Amino acid sequence: MTINVKAFFQATNPGKALFKDNQEIEQKYYIDFSSVRGGQIIEDLKDNIAMWSPDEPTCQLFTGHIGCGKSTELWRLKQQLEAEDFHVIYFESDKDLEMGDIDVSDILLTMARQVSESLDTLEKVKLEEPKGLKGILDGVGKLLQTELDISAEAELGVPGVGQVKVDDQGLEFVALGIGKITAKAKASPELRSKLRDYLGPRTNGIIETINQELLEPAHEKLKQHGKNGLVVIVDNLDKVDSSPKPWGRPQPEYLFVDRGEQLASLHCHVIYTLPLALRFCNDYGTLTQRFKVTPQVLPMVSIQSRDGKSCGEGMARLRQLVLARAFPNLEEQQRLEKITEIFDTQETLDYLCQMSGGHVRNVLRMLNDAIKKQKGLPISRENLDKVIQNLRNERILAVDDTEWELLRQVAKTQKVAGDDGYQRLIRSMFVYEYRDDEGPWFDINPILQDAVELKK
Repeated sequence: MTINVKAFFQATNPGKALFKDNQEIEQKYYIDFSSVRGGQIIEDLKDNIAMWSPDEPTCQLFTGHIGCGKSTELWRLKQQLEAEDFHVIYFESDKDLEMGDIDVSDILLTMARQVSESLDTLEKVKLEEPKGLKGILDGVGKLLQTELDISAEAELGVPGVGQVKVDDQGLEFVALGIGKITAKAKASPELRSKLRDYLGPRTNGIIETINQELLEPAHEKLKQHGKNGLVVIVDNLDKVDSSPKPWGRPQPEYLFVDRGEQLASLHCHVIYTLPLALRFCNDYGTLTQRFKVTPQVLPMVSIQSRDGKSCGEGMARLRQLVLARAFPNLEEQQRLEKITEIFDTQETLDYLCQMSGGHVRNVLRMLNDAIKKQKGLPISRENLDKVIQNLRNERILAVDDTEWELLRQVAKTQKVAGDDGYQRLIRSMFVYEYRDDEGPWFDINPILQDAVELKK
């Protein structure tokens, strides 16, 4: 069987999470890394909802390096909870929100929109007219009328101006109205500022209205029709920019520490992703108190143990990650027999896995780039080396002298301290986190390990 190089290239797209489109084929791409990531993290998230607290709202936090596979795991969680008869709403927050400038009111309105849209598609779940939510939109509409011209108002579809079809329950109106407003706000810093001046003092009232008019009645209606409840998964909040607010507070700390209680006060099951670097900030203890939970961490796939010995199981799992994209219909052993159809030798595949550091997206990114560099298959070690060297050159440019010194300390101690310098290392993915039976440990991104600066 000859590999279709173009199809293989598309299957290794590093920017695409599994289970969003063709679930049948993508299920065959999925590799279970739980045994080399320190445990059944997704099972724990699911059990906290389905087993331990099905009838009481829960708020959970999920974090890990950007690109380590969180979205794919959250899609798996969605499937598992739906199999347990929960109505699950998953959405990617960065599609609606400006990651460089977010406030709690933005998140709340986006969640209200997503829940309204989802419930409006369920014929059996009909809620009473959400008068309070429509009143909030009406207030925003009046604000916008003073700031925008008539054509802009009509485009927004705000109360009394836009031509919006309102259903009997008003959920369609709420979803459409919020969607138009947030889309406009995402594109306009000035409009975001004016909206927050209006919505900020009303945040607690907005939460109460969402709970009373949307989440609580939705839970009851779903229960009446055989569902176990409502779950909202808010993905990609871990991508929120670390830039400071105008008063100097870093945006992640502002959202998840200062306003954590508000995010945790919605009356349904909620799972938020949050930036990994928050685990190393001085306010981490306050964060866990506000949410009353410890964030679940998705670490890197272990390719070696903390004593430097190779982790055979982790390497085996990463090999299957690559081979499954080319041979999804074959068994694992059959795939191993076809390595030389993709690489000149197995050693080249193993080198790819080692240089990824167990970072799932980086495996796919380097593989994807190597296919282009090779302009076909099998991929040679020479061309893979060129791809890795290019990536190394890119990353080295971003490391300053202070960070090199911190990296040398991480190499010696395998630890990360809770100060701003180490937060930068985590945020920039210069350092990766791993888990074993003893707990977390840290190592330098293998891309940087051969850098001359590291050896000084």
